[in-house]
Amino acid sequence: MSAPVHHRRTRIVATIGPASESPEMLRTLAKAGANVFRLNFSHGTHAEHKARFDTIRSIEKEVGRPIGILADMQGPKLRVGDFAKGPVDLKKGDHFTFDMNDALGDQKRVKLPHPEIFKAVGVGHRLLVNDGKLALKVVNKKPESLECEVLNDGVISNHKGVNVPDVALPIPALTEKDHQDLNFALSLGVDFIALSFVQRPQDVLEAKDIIKGRAWVISKLEKPQAIEHLEEIVRASDGIMVARGDLGVEMPAEDVPLLQKQIIKTARRLARPVIVATQMLESMIESPVPTRAEVSDVANAVYDGADAVMLSAESAAGDYPEQAVATMVRVVSKIEQDHEWRLRMDRNMMPANDSIMGGLALAAYNVGHVLGLQALSVFTKDGRNVLQVSRTRPYNVVQSISDFTIAHRLTVVWGVFPQVVEPASVTAGAEAAAKEALALAQKAGFVNGKDQHIAVLSNQPSNFGTMNDLHIVRS
Repeated sequence: MSAPVHHRRTRIVATIGPASESPEMLRTLAKAGANVFRLNFSHGTHAEHKARFDTIRSIEKEVGRPIGILADMQGPKLRVGDFAKGPVDLKKGDHFTFDMNDALGDQKRVKLPHPEIFKAVGVGHRLLVNDGKLALKVVNKKPESLECEVLNDGVISNHKGVNVPDVALPIPALTEKDHQDLNFALSLGVDFIALSFVQRPQDVLEAKDIIKGRAWVISKLEKPQAIEHLEEIVRASDGIMVARGDLGVEMPAEDVPLLQKQIIKTARRLARPVIVATQMLESMIESPVPTRAEVSDVANAVYDGADAVMLSAESAAGDYPEQAVATMVRVVSKIEQDHEWRLRMDRNMMPANDSIMGGLALAAYNVGHVLGLQALSVFTKDGRNVLQVSRTRPYNVVQSISDFTIAHRLTVVWGVFPQVVEPASVTAGAEAAAKEALALAQKAGFVNGKDQHIAVLSNQPSNFGTMNDLHIVRS
């Protein structure tokens, strides 16, 4: 027997900006179903982000559940310089040069103030300008200039972004600005740091050396080079974001749906939460209703088994942030009631890894399904055992029991409903702790009626950690 329909499994991340930063709107979005709020450090001041952070922490007490807060670092931004006479029209077959000359740009050239590009790029490599709207190919290279052939008609203008899809750039994932933003976000106490421009696992490990466990690191996959190192990056990360915007610029658009499935499958196999992002309900920036294609896009991510789906400008700067969150909730909830969705979750079941934790998580999935248990409780110290349970995509609600910090990190994880319980307050002994977990589940509405059960995974619960015990208790 499956859990009640209203216990939605797929999480919703909503980006906060001018359209949604007021206490009233944040409260509305949380009550509408947002599980995690994203602070986009590409925009806004530290003072603005602190005000948003403080408001979120205050309203979560009203909604009665933990709300995750994700700080998204801007990452390196590669942009051209200024033009003397405004935008320049380029035609297919024209030659145009990028160089390090400080002179203002014209019909033939413009400054590209990134020496790393000149070191890495070679003849035959492409440069993509303005989200790929203008493509150029390098035909001649000098130490500080790249002569290119224009591959399609287009316009280039001041400060347009440049993508380099054909080569890994020797650029750190964290810029000087990112270091300042990162330290500020950690001082606030955010739950997640989203790392942009990840190309290799070393980028993740370097960030983790700075963060030192104070937040989970979410690696944004938006470069072809990241896909080449997918397994290693996922292993090094605490979570993954499928950043389809830049990924779709640097790779053929038709490859992105396949990559999305590959990334989700890899993240699930390695027990890492994965967020699908970018343009999910893009039209709702200006429209109170989505397009049918957008609804199908959200549904596809849910069918793929994503832990979370994300709103960007729709909730940060759009005219209808509340409707965007509500639409996500309706679409996700509808798909999760589909028998085909449940079949896909089971069909894509990952085999248990060779650990007690992984084996017991799979056993809990099977016991919960066979006995029709309504809820499964997991005592956890670091969230890792909860991730092992979630990766099985169980039929029943997963109630995590942890301290404040871990409860907030688990807000992005599929099917998990975090409960904040300080370890010192848990009764010693697995049987007593199991009964306490049952009481929490009953209070939360996860378990109803005397004939329902709850499975509790615990080690010595006072230690809140690894799993080596499974209890079934009757209400």
